[in-house]
Amino acid sequence: MSRRDFSKALALGAGALWTGALHAAAPARRIKIGYTCITWGTFPRGAEAMATFEPAVVDIAGLGFHSVETFAEVVEDWDTRGALGPLLERHKLPLQSAYVRMNLTDPAVRKDDLAQVTRWAKILRKHGATFGVLAPNSVKRDAFDFKEHRANIVSALNDAGKALADEGLEAGPHPHTGTCLETSDEIHAVLDAVDSKYVKFAPDVGQLQKAGADAAKLVKDYLPLVRHLHLKDWDGGPHFGGYCPLGQGKVDIAGILEMVEGVETPPTAMVELDPSKEAPLTPQEAAKTTKAYLMKLGYDFRS
Repeated sequence: MSRRDFSKALALGAGALWTGALHAAAPARRIKIGYTCITWGTFPRGAEAMATFEPAVVDIAGLGFHSVETFAEVVEDWDTRGALGPLLERHKLPLQSAYVRMNLTDPAVRKDDLAQVTRWAKILRKHGATFGVLAPNSVKRDAFDFKEHRANIVSALNDAGKALADEGLEAGPHPHTGTCLETSDEIHAVLDAVDSKYVKFAPDVGQLQKAGADAAKLVKDYLPLVRHLHLKDWDGGPHFGGYCPLGQGKVDIAGILEMVEGVETPPTAMVELDPSKEAPLTPQEAAKTTKAYLMKLGYDFRS
């Protein structure tokens, strides 16, 4: 039996909770949902983008989300200046996770990448984070041969997963459009081959849907490996990179949450929405809209 089939078998019990669940009153929820910072323009792209982290923290905390996620580079920058701990403490907002970028296809840079991953992991644990979201590198998809790079992708994920585990963090890949890990077939090929002791699954359900996959089915296929989740909706519209506040797009957010709530130890979960010029909603308004949707599903927020 392949890992994929084995995972499916393990997932049957939890997956059964999904069907028809929305016709009953929402049960008690165990997942405490956080929010990522990219909606506010927080990217590791210079001082101005780094500075948007504080406004993001202020809004996320003010709306009562339970935790925050940002890029590992942003965490390191704020930690180096001695500003991260005081900021999070001031707003009583835990750091849950970070987006850890590395090159999965080029073994020539592996040693340097792993040294960087280890450095970031130490800082993340210092500030209480529990998960490293492994971000695949961008590629030219029209010329990309996945089979040629599959072995390097798998070995790089295994090495990074071990490095993060050594520092007390879980880790898993975050498939993303325009990268070396995008399609459903690629995800299956990688997750069936990695060392699941060290490498879990951190899907972004909006990215999966945008790439043409059935996001809910992929989550169900690898439910025992799903240890971190980006909650993201997709409608293909002109704003937010084609994404939208939760509940307004094509992703079965409610069904996916029902599935992951049903496992013995639910994953951590972060809402994410891409930034957008001339957006119809401010970042705070978009987050508030998503919060209202999640409250209808029975999720609570800090007062």
